[in-house]
Amino acid sequence: MALEALGRERLSRHFEMRNFMTSEIANMHQLQNFPGDPDLALAAGRKLAEHCLDPLVETFGPIDIRSGYRSPQMNHFGATQVKPQKCARNEANYAHHIWDMRDAKGRMGACVTVGVPWFAAQYNRGRDWRDLAWWLFDHLDFQEVYVFPKNAAFNITWREGHMAHRILSYAKPKGTLFKPGMTPPMDRADRYADFPAFRAIPYPPIPGES
Repeated sequence: MALEALGRERLSRHFEMRNFMTSEIANMHQLQNFPGDPDLALAAGRKLAEHCLDPLVETFGPIDIRSGYRSPQMNHFGATQVKPQKCARNEANYAHHIWDMRDAKGRMGACVTVGVPWFAAQYNRGRDWRDLAWWLFDHLDFQEVYVFPKNAAFNITWREGHMAHRILSYAKPKGTLFKPGMTPPMDRADRYADFPAFRAIPYPPIPGES
């Protein structure tokens, strides 16, 4: 598939593949950042966009897309040559940021780093990142979320056949908020009671779509 055509492939209502292929590391160091298996990358990206990203847009409005797809070449460079280390080793990023490689269990997956401006403005005034994390837990079909201190941006991963959520954080309090085997707090919805209604932003209907 030609690179221009790949970039124009629609993943969901709100996203094309080109939205996820920009990389400052690749641009700076003149590295290629496009998939060797476009069909697998597109299939994984569509699941991520449909299950995780479109609901964010339709609830909170525009979101910031940071690191999305990484080619194995670019990710390896980021893991070994960029200091401090910016990327995990390739094997850890299969079915994660490397969308066109399955993980060790043969599962398809994709990950992107997301910022939610509506929430970041509140977080930067002192709101707890866990308010958003529990909203994600209750509303989105993700495998893993990893929250970062700056603007409460987070990695969100969709992975084929996952059975339960994992939420971890580099932001304080650092560590694991939830993993399989843990019981989520019963009052967690109180933390996001003032959030917008789920997928309530109206968009013009597309003729012919049900």
